[in-house]
Amino acid sequence: MKHSTLSAADIDKIVGANIRRIRNVIGMSQQALGDALGVTFQQVQKYEKGTNRISAGKLYQSAEILGCNITKLFEGVKGEVRTRA
Repeated sequence: MKHSTLSAADIDKIVGANIRRIRNVIGMSQQALGDALGVTFQQVQKYEKGTNRISAGKLYQSAEILGCNITKLFEGVKGEVRTRA
């Protein structure tokens, strides 16, 4: 299995930037995303900056709210994700 050289913090920043990019493309405010996720817009800001880590559940909800496949939120993360059979 190939391991990424990115740290967890680096990945948090990439995921946050992708959330921000997609949110802006669809014209959604941080407030609207926060309301849909059940968090404040300040929390959305922290997610988007990578300051706070977004939970798996909130990540899934974000993809649903933004109308994208969850893999879109990981664009730019090097490495491969493998599953065990």
